[in-house]
Amino acid sequence: MRTLPPSPTGSVPDTSQIYPPREDTFFLLRMAQAEIRPDDIILEVGTGSGYIASSLQDLCTVIGTDINPHAVLLSHTRGVQVIRTDMARGLRRVFTMILFNPPYIPTDKDERIHDWLEYALDGGTDGRAPLARFLVHIPEVLAPGGRIMILISSLQDFHRCEELFSHTGFLSTCIGSEILEDGEKLRIYILKKKD
Repeated sequence: MRTLPPSPTGSVPDTSQIYPPREDTFFLLRMAQAEIRPDDIILEVGTGSGYIASSLQDLCTVIGTDINPHAVLLSHTRGVQVIRTDMARGLRRVFTMILFNPPYIPTDKDERIHDWLEYALDGGTDGRAPLARFLVHIPEVLAPGGRIMILISSLQDFHRCEELFSHTGFLSTCIGSEILEDGEKLRIYILKKKD
C-alpha cells in the first residue's frame, strides 16, 4: 500500500489536488439523472469535487466518499454528505444505486506523482486496478436488487472490463456511449449482481 500524501492543515481545500468536472463527469451525471428513482439511496464512490452528488441531492438521498481530504472538504462546501474513506470501506449501510467513475489512466509505478490528485487518475498499469478492487468489495454495501452505474474508458479495454464484471459476479448492460474530441471512447454500464 502506498503512503498517503500530507493532509491539508486548514479547512480550505487545494483545488489543484481535486479532479475537476470534465466530459466524463458530465456524461455520468446525465446518465444518472435519467436512471435514478426518488426512493434511491445513492452512494457516489470517489465523489471528487462533489459535482455529481450535489447535482443529484435534490432528487434523492446521496452520500459521497473519497480518500482525498481536499475532495472531502470541497464536496462538503457543496452541501454533500461526504465521508473520507477508501471507496466504501467501513460503511455500515446499503445503497440501492452506486455511482463510480474509477481512476482509469494506465500508470506505471515510475510515472506516479505522490499527490492527492493521483488517486483520481492512476488506474494501475492496465487502467483496471481500482475497478477490480471496487468490484470485489462493493457488494458489501449494495442492497438486494441494487444497481451500479459505472463509467468505463476505452483506455481500460471495454472487453476486458466486461470480462471482469462477469468474473466478479455481475451482469452488465451498456446503456450509453460517447466519443471525446481526442478519440477516447466512454461507456456507461449498469451492473447487477447475478442471482
